[in-house]
Amino acid sequence: MARSRTPKFDASEVITNEIIRIIERGVLPWRKPWTAGGSSRPLRVGGEPYQGVNNFLLTMRTVMAGHSSPFWMTLPQANALDAKVRKGEKSSVVVYYGQSRKDAGGEDDRSDGDDHSEEARIFRFQKSYRVFNACQIDGLPDSFFPDPEPVPEHAPSEPIPHMQAFFDAIDITTVFTGTEAYYLPPVDKVYMPSITRFQDPRNFYGVWAHELAHATKAPHRLNRDFGFSKFGNTSYAREEIVAELTSVFLGQTLGFTAHTLEMNAAYLHNWLRVLRSDKGAIFRHAADAQRACDYLIARSETGRAGRSAEAA
Repeated sequence: MARSRTPKFDASEVITNEIIRIIERGVLPWRKPWTAGGSSRPLRVGGEPYQGVNNFLLTMRTVMAGHSSPFWMTLPQANALDAKVRKGEKSSVVVYYGQSRKDAGGEDDRSDGDDHSEEARIFRFQKSYRVFNACQIDGLPDSFFPDPEPVPEHAPSEPIPHMQAFFDAIDITTVFTGTEAYYLPPVDKVYMPSITRFQDPRNFYGVWAHELAHATKAPHRLNRDFGFSKFGNTSYAREEIVAELTSVFLGQTLGFTAHTLEMNAAYLHNWLRVLRSDKGAIFRHAADAQRACDYLIARSETGRAGRSAEAA
């Protein structure tokens, strides 16, 4: 008699289906303003912020569960701190990537050493593991539950100095005119409405981040190309996901949430069409977004350093 086999756990499929179910309810939880214990990003047990798709996933789960701590850890990490995960608490799946070298003889080597053999081939692999938020764990030190920082107040329709300085220093031309926001590749310019059209200035910076993310796809920047793009097709939808997540990641650093001038059924459908057809899409596009975020941060830092040098 043939033995029944338990289907192999597919982290990509599980995570993608989770996101699909959330979006089908018409919700984008990563757009909700939040901080947990003074941090706008989920943190590892040692305090390092998660990046890429894990940042996105744990941000979404923190918001939806209402966790007040930014810290996440594995069961062994909790046990090492003499703490216990409460009975019945559900873990969250996250992923990590590594690489494997296979030589001509077929031997698999996953060590970190150098292999100078011309016969060796490099393979990337994805694995998953499970983490719990500190709010799901009893017995942790108080340091895992920092006090929340006060939410700053901003005058309506007025620039927020540190955000304005960040964006002004990026060497991508932005023209402030009209009522629409978009990036125009033929002239390599971003077009934005004036901040005076935004009651909440944080939304202005969320939209600006979204459009600058599109500008990073230019060949002389990150050279990101999903093929011929027109409104509503898959290439367009993939680029929109990258821009959305770039705005999420930048907003965590600067203090705004992702925002677009339009958030309707068609926008949600863009996400769903891509995710339903490609279970690996969110992982690749979160990595694209992390690269775009890092690029914009680097360009802003370079621009501000140059201005400081000129003023000296």
